Amino acid sequence: MIPVTKPFLPPQSEYQAYLDGIWERNWLTNNGPLVNELELSLKEYLGVNHLLYTGNGTIAIQIAIKAMELTGEIITTPFSYVATTSSIVWEGCKPVFVDIDPATCNIDPNKIEAAITPQTSAILATHVYGIPCDVEAIDRIAKKHKLKVIYDGAHAFGVKVKGRSIFSYGDVSTCSFHSTKIFHTIEGGAVFTTQPELLKKMAYFRNFGHDGYENFNGVGINGKNSEFHAAMGLVNLSHLPAILQRRKEQSDTYRQILSGLRVTYPDIQGIETYNHSYFPIIFSSEELMLQSKKALADHEISARRYFYPSLSTLNYTEGDCPISDQIAARVLCLPLYHTLSDVEQKMIARILLRVQNN
Repeated sequence: MIPVTKPFLPPQSEYQAYLDGIWERNWLTNNGPLVNELELSLKEYLGVNHLLYTGNGTIAIQIAIKAMELTGEIITTPFSYVATTSSIVWEGCKPVFVDIDPATCNIDPNKIEAAITPQTSAILATHVYGIPCDVEAIDRIAKKHKLKVIYDGAHAFGVKVKGRSIFSYGDVSTCSFHSTKIFHTIEGGAVFTTQPELLKKMAYFRNFGHDGYENFNGVGINGKNSEFHAAMGLVNLSHLPAILQRRKEQSDTYRQILSGLRVTYPDIQGIETYNHSYFPIIFSSEELMLQSKKALADHEISARRYFYPSLSTLNYTEGDCPISDQIAARVLCLPLYHTLSDVEQKMIARILLRVQNN
C-alpha cells in the first residue's frame, strides 16, 4: 500500500530524550517549558517576531477571527480545506466566496473588490498547496477598504516572499502543524502577527482568558497544546532541512517522469522559497481524473482529490465560483512523503500514463 501521505517520524531515541525530561518535571501542559522552547525556536527558524503555539490550525483561525472582533461578511476562497470556511461560520460570520486564479489556485485579487459590501469586515485567503497568495495586491485592497486580512497558511511552513516569511503578511497568519504537514507536532498550529497588542489578546483567548491564576481578561477558549506535542516539534525542526530537500527532489522526479502526461500544475515559478508541500496535478476532465484515481487504487496506491468539493457547493454556503468548481473536479494530489522511493514514483507514473494512452 502506498498512502497519499505519511507522517515524518524522527528517530525514537531523539523523542524519548524529551519524554524523559517531561517525566522528570511532571509538567505536561499549560504553557510548559517545551512549548516555550518551541515557540522561540520557530520564531528563530521562520524569522518572525511573534507567534503563539495552538492546539491545531483550526482553532488558530477561530482565535484570529475572535481577536479582531470580526462581524458580518468575510471574503474567502472556495478552494481550500473545509476548516477555512467552517471557522468563519462557527464564529458567526458569513463567508463570501471569490473565485480563484486558475494559474495558482489561490483567491483572485482582481475579483475581490466586486464582492466587498458595507458588511464586509475582512479577507481570509489560503496559500493553497503552500503557493503564496498575491499578498501585495490583497494588502492594497484591504487598506483601501479598511478591511482586516487573515492568511490560512496551513500548507505554507517555511515559504518566503521577498525575503520575508509568508507568515509576516496580513494582520494574522495561521499555520497547521498536523501530522500530515511538512513540519508537524502530531497535532498543533500557530497564529502569527506583527502587532504585539493583538498577540497579547490572542494569548488570553488561547488560555480561557486567564490573566494569572485568579484573574481573567475577557472570554477565552482552550487553544493550548501539550509538552508531548511540543517535544515532537522540537525534534522534527532539526530534521526539516533534509525533509524539504527530499520533497523538492521527489517533486522534480515527478515532473520529469510525468512529462508525457497531459496535465497541468499549479504555478510555482518565481516563488523565492517554496516547500513542495503537495504534488497536485490537474487533468483535462473529471472523467480522466476518476479513471486515473481508480487505476491507482487498483494497485493499492492512494491519491486524494484535494481540494474537493469546492467549498462554494457546501449546503451552508452560497456563491458562483466556476473556476474553483472546475479545478476541484479535476485535481488529484499524488503520494508525496519522506520515504516515498523513486521506484514507487515511477510505478505511479507508469499507471497514469497507461490510463491516458489507453
